[in-house]
Amino acid sequence: MAVQALGYLGISTQNIDEWSEFATRQVGLQLVDRTASSRAFRMDDRRQRIIVDMERPDSERFFGWEVADAASLDALAGKLEAAGVAVRREPVSLADQRFVRDLISFRDPAGNRLEAFYGPSLAATPFAPGRSISGFRAGAEGMGHVVLMVVDFEAALAFYRDLLGFQISDYMRAPKICFLHVNARHHSLALFENPRQGMHHLLIELYSLDDVGQGYDIARAAERVKVSLGRHNNDYMTSFYMQTPSNFLVEYGWGGRQVDIATWQPIEMSTGASFWGHEGLRQSVLGDAPPPAHLPPEGRRAPVQVMDGNYERLSGVCPWWDAMIARR
Repeated sequence: MAVQALGYLGISTQNIDEWSEFATRQVGLQLVDRTASSRAFRMDDRRQRIIVDMERPDSERFFGWEVADAASLDALAGKLEAAGVAVRREPVSLADQRFVRDLISFRDPAGNRLEAFYGPSLAATPFAPGRSISGFRAGAEGMGHVVLMVVDFEAALAFYRDLLGFQISDYMRAPKICFLHVNARHHSLALFENPRQGMHHLLIELYSLDDVGQGYDIARAAERVKVSLGRHNNDYMTSFYMQTPSNFLVEYGWGGRQVDIATWQPIEMSTGASFWGHEGLRQSVLGDAPPPAHLPPEGRRAPVQVMDGNYERLSGVCPWWDAMIARR
């Protein structure tokens, strides 16, 4: 694949001090750089993952997509230019600001500013979270995922799939939604057709379910919860959504599913409803649209997605359950 991970996100806002408080005390990011007009935040061993500044309109974002090396960056630039996409070879001064070796910039069909880069800088000191959390699941799978609302769904899908090399994890035909991966993370990008074009949310994943639950308590006290705690039926993420100081949400989650990029086949979803919870998600996308006419069917479930060291096995608790396990 041309793109390997979501490397960083840039946010413009006039609420820069509110963003600093939100990013550190609510999300748990580490503030690493502070000027009168900008802030930068860490979430792992990278020098920075989120950049917040006052330089552009509040709706402006830039999305940093990582490629393997200089040859991959040049190949991507050539492919984009051959397809008629305007590509800017950014100066060393901007690469230094992004803490990368080199980068290019261009726009997707919806007008979003994208930056492709290679050679991210690593920090010399360990990550120190802004509040007491065990850490974020980032690293080679990137900082999380972004979900974009687009008017021209087919053009956006063709751009990310055919030019940038994203692969489809799953999709729905009505409404038009597509989840795309570039590594083992179930999706690093999702697109859905919507007349209200722009960024819907950023997913940040934690190592501990308790960190998500405690974050939920903090967000509820601050009246930031926009979508209740729930579990998605495609990537299996247990999460809630909170309002940022900007006009998009942060999904705060745990236990996301991985895909085998060599063998995964796209899956058509019959429903976008979660296994449970996530009250308010439909309204966050469609505004005042009425809720579904019926509840999703009961009995939908999936094993939790855990990592070594992040769980302890329990013994069977009743003969019926032990018999069920023995028959698998």
